[in-house]
Amino acid sequence: MRYLITLLALLAGTVLSAAAQVSIGIGLPNVNIGIHVPVYPRLVPVPGSPVYYAPGLNLNFFFYDGMHWVYQNDNWYASSWYNGPWSLVTPEAVPLYLLQTPVRYYRSPPPYFKGWQRDAAPRWGEHWGPAWGERRPDWGPGHRPAYVSPAPLPSYQRGYSGSHYPHEQQQQLHEQHYPYSPVEPVVRQHYQEQRSRQESAPRPEQRPSMEGPQERRGPRGRD
Repeated sequence: MRYLITLLALLAGTVLSAAAQVSIGIGLPNVNIGIHVPVYPRLVPVPGSPVYYAPGLNLNFFFYDGMHWVYQNDNWYASSWYNGPWSLVTPEAVPLYLLQTPVRYYRSPPPYFKGWQRDAAPRWGEHWGPAWGERRPDWGPGHRPAYVSPAPLPSYQRGYSGSHYPHEQQQQLHEQHYPYSPVEPVVRQHYQEQRSRQESAPRPEQRPSMEGPQERRGPRGRD
């Protein structure tokens, strides 16, 4: 019996060690988050940050490092296109610059933001608890990420809205019109996963035109 208990303990330790080595990041692709952004939104830089926000949307909608981000129902989601499809991002993998975006730039703040200082970052350590803080040693007072230049906005997406919003062709269009390389590892992971999903997806017999109804090549920079 003692031998059996020892064996079970060793097996449990092996399982926990393997679980600890699982990478965190973006998963659960094509999540329906219950939002619809009909046209490419106006994006405005957050002062002193490489993050943009969308003041015209009643959403916690951001753009950072070549990707659109939404904070909805206590979860973060990411997409290279402004209206999805969205992928769930684990709290441990959200880029620090997004986490440090002040409360005032959340256009639809959740109830637990009430009373928090508007010019300060949300209290993620308080909200997600000590376990999250242990996995995010970069978080907390005095921590500041290395300077990152704002990524150019994918303004070409203005030409794709309504019935012209692409689905199967998203990756091709993005690579054609947006030659930007993400800085954050989690963003690069998203691009790789999106490319893999689209390459493995069934090919339709006929594809719609790669050209949208409006001008697509917007300026590579801030709006």
